[in-house]
Formats: sequence, C-alpha cells, structure tokens
Amino acid sequence: MIEAGALVLILWFGLATLRAAEAARWWLAAFALVLFALGAAMLVRRRLALRFHPIAVVLAGVVAWGLAQVWLGISVDPQKTFEGALRWAVDSAAFSIALAACRNGRVRRGFLTAQAVFALALGVVCISWLYSARALGPFAYKNQFAAYMEVGTGIAMAWAILDQRRWIAWIAAAGAMFACAAAAGSRAGAILCLAELIVLPAVAAWRGWISRRMLARVTALGVASAGVLVMVTGWETVWRRLQEPNPYAMRAEMLRSSIAMARGRPAEGFGLGAWPSAYPGYALYDDGTFVNEAHNDWAQWMVEGGAPLLLAMLAAVAILVKPAVDSLWGLGLIAVFVHACVDYPFQQRPALAAFFWAMAGVLAAEATASARSYRPDEPSQA
Repeated sequence: MIEAGALVLILWFGLATLRAAEAARWWLAAFALVLFALGAAMLVRRRLALRFHPIAVVLAGVVAWGLAQVWLGISVDPQKTFEGALRWAVDSAAFSIALAACRNGRVRRGFLTAQAVFALALGVVCISWLYSARALGPFAYKNQFAAYMEVGTGIAMAWAILDQRRWIAWIAAAGAMFACAAAAGSRAGAILCLAELIVLPAVAAWRGWISRRMLARVTALGVASAGVLVMVTGWETVWRRLQEPNPYAMRAEMLRSSIAMARGRPAEGFGLGAWPSAYPGYALYDDGTFVNEAHNDWAQWMVEGGAPLLLAMLAAVAILVKPAVDSLWGLGLIAVFVHACVDYPFQQRPALAAFFWAMAGVLAAEATASARSYRPDEPSQA
C-alpha cells in the first residue's frame, strides 16, 4: 500500500511539472531520481527478489539497445541517443514498480481510482486554464493532454459499468474527460474518448457482465453526459479542426519521410531520440520550421530503433490487449497506443511516457489476478 501510494505521488509530481521540466530540466531529473529511489527501496525491501515480466524485459532491452547504438557508433546523434536510453530506463522503472506495487487487488483498485479522480480534477483545471490563460496547465500539447484523458476515461467508464452504487457519478466523470479532450481541440483524442464510452459497455455486455438493459442505459447516459458536458466546456475548436481539408496532410508527408528513413536503416535505426536530427536529410518539404517529432510514435520507433524496436513495441502491446479487454479500464491505455499512430504521446515529455508505462505495469499486474478480483463491485445485472 505504501509503495503504491508513493508511486501515485511521484506520477502526479511528474504530470504537474511537465511544462516546468521544459524550462528547467532539474524538475525532470528530480522525477527520475525519486522514481529510481523508490525502485531501489522496493528491491532492498524484497531482498532483490525479482519477478520478470516479458514487457519489463522488452523495456530493459530497449535501454540496452540505445546504449549499444552509442557504443557501436550507429547513432547519428549520440548525445540524444544516450538521453533517449535514460528516458526508456525511466519507463522501465515505472513499469516494474507499478507491476510490483499493484499486485494486490484492493491496492490496485485504489491506485486506479486515485488516477481517475486526479485525471478528472486535472482535466477541469487545464480547461479552465485554457480559457483564462490560453494554456493547458502543465500540458504543452493538446494531443498529449487528450491521450492522458483517454486513460482516465477508460478507468471511469469501467468503474461506471462495474460499480453498482456509483455508476452515474463515474459516467459523468467519463463524459467530463471526453469533454475536456474535445475542448482542448484534439481530434483523435475526442474520437477515441467517445469511442470508449460506447465500446467499453459493449465489451462488458459481450463478456456477460451486464445485461442488455444495462448496456443501453450506460451507453445512452454516457453519450448524453458527454454531449451535455461538451456544450459546457466548448466544442467549437475540435469541430473547426474536424472541418479542415486534408487535416493529416502534413503528418502524411512526415510519415512518408519516416518510411524512407526506416528503409535506409531497417535493422540498426538512427539512434534513440535521433529522429529530429536525421529527418532533415529525408524531408519532402522545408518551410523553415523545426520538426521535433514524427507525429507517429510507431514510425518514430521504427526509425530510431530499427525493426527490433518496432517489433518489441508490437509485442508489448500484443501482451497487453487481452488484459485490457479483461479489465475494461485497460482499453483506455490501448487507445493511447492507437492515438500514437497519428501523434506522439510517448515522445518529448518523459514523465507522461512514464505514466503510460506505469499504467501498463498495473495492467500487467491485473493479468496475474483472478478473473473477478479486479472489480470494485459485482457486475450489475439490472
């Protein structure tokens, strides 16, 4: 319980200082050091007893691959690749700590509930800040904020389905987080959050956890609450962006460049974190703007780490799919990996990426639990 609580606070600290970490890197260093310290304390407490998980091995392998790229002279930007390896080490620590700290069902439920409540509160604060100061609080980028809302929406909607006593409150929370993603102006985020409001009840009904009557009730109330709340937070920005002609034209150009880069170095890659350094040589256009990321994490992983990194990420997500369906809430995390096909939720902000991998660790811990131990209450059959 103490370890999970400490992890909750560390993750919240990282999220709250996302913008500050860009101006002063010591915020990020503090986040990483405290996370590593918690991991070391847990190892000592458990007398170095380690339980290996395939995803933990994959993440550790990515760190080793990045260091090898520097050592072997593969990277086109060794400094960026070394920093990239450190960021993956933070992700690996976050996953492993969450995996170990959240094995107990009651602890896991408390951890997830805390994350959902915090996501709702932070979402409301960020949207309020957006209208008063033209900034999304600690989030510098609307699509990364929306990806964070996707995880919170998944938890809230799962709890709405499985908690008979507070299901209306949880549906309202899920609808509010969809409204926050829409108000921020994220097209993909709004679509994915809305999809969660529909898909999660359908999966629950398919699994026999709720009746058809409850399916209709939850889905209708979820969509209705989303519609009402998006009128409050504002829908004009995302609607205007949805009306843009060829909204992903620039991303398509960058994707084509990334594919050309991957073909140039299919096995070894250009080095973790080195996509921006290698991109100018393959750019299909140049308007003088610095392009910081590929706007497609999957393509960027292929470019930076070659086929080994892309296959490793595909394997990690494949391992998470069944636990995500079994848990319901994990589908919100899968939505983030889908979002990564058109944006970069895992790039640029290490604390946010660490949060996503920590949630993957919680999902992996849930996979080892019994089929019903994760539920906050017995499924409603009303």
